Amino acid sequence: MNLHITNETSRLRAVVLGIAKSNGPIPTLEEAYDPKSKEHIQAGTYPAEEDMVNEIESVAAVLEKYEVQVFRPKIIENYNQIFTRDIAFVIDDKLVKSNILPDRDQEIEAIDHVIRQIAPEKIIRLPEEAHIEGGDVMPMGDYIFVGTYKGKDYKDFITARTNIQAVEALKEIFPNKTVKSFSLKKSNSIARDNALHLDCCFQPVGKNKAIIYKEGFLIEEELNWLIDFFGKEHIYEITRDEMYHMNSNIFSISEEVVISEKNFTRLNSWLRDQGMTVEEVPYAEISKQEGLLRCSTLPLIRD
Repeated sequence: MNLHITNETSRLRAVVLGIAKSNGPIPTLEEAYDPKSKEHIQAGTYPAEEDMVNEIESVAAVLEKYEVQVFRPKIIENYNQIFTRDIAFVIDDKLVKSNILPDRDQEIEAIDHVIRQIAPEKIIRLPEEAHIEGGDVMPMGDYIFVGTYKGKDYKDFITARTNIQAVEALKEIFPNKTVKSFSLKKSNSIARDNALHLDCCFQPVGKNKAIIYKEGFLIEEELNWLIDFFGKEHIYEITRDEMYHMNSNIFSISEEVVISEKNFTRLNSWLRDQGMTVEEVPYAEISKQEGLLRCSTLPLIRD
């Protein structure tokens, strides 16, 4: 397989889509990885497996409609395998295996049938001390944007998934790219104050536009750089509630076609105003785990 990913919006040809079958029992509060899941566990509104299966299969149907080659993980009994974006990411022709939460190690093994199709020298494992998840990594042509948390209290946040060691490791692996890091706000307890990954508060769409939740960024200078990169007139700002519902976590099939949650009425109207085709799917149940469409997809090949 000839991997090729240089950005977030070129025409998609091959992707690994997560799977919700045999998702396991409702986690305990101690087992939850993020504050939004904790909220729904406490409220008794944690999503049912059947609903999540239906939601993710609606995405599979859209991808098949656009003739995208869709790979799925092998099912591990009673194990959450929805968020494939976390476990690995592709930049140019290389697949980088993420160093993620130890409890989730098995997830990468479930896509071994995909990884075996890639030349071994194109598969990269970062040093153990470099923590990273794919939701924090965005290839942008000559740039790689990386969400991170640089505070001395990094280890106190289960919601801090990508550290500065990983940023430095990416600079070494991709010397021809400019690796640009963005410090994100973290909270273990308040979902509306937590940017779990970069794609929870930012995402490029179309040819030169971006969705941004400004309050998700810790450092104003970094945020302003990002706004200047796209230009204010090309930026769609989302609210705290829209960030909570994961409005920035849609997924591009091309510069002209995006998959979005059907309840994102304001965003979907704006996308259509920009001339894009919006394929609406139900995804509100899966979003209760603080992840949405980008989180559920691991792109392998784009034009």
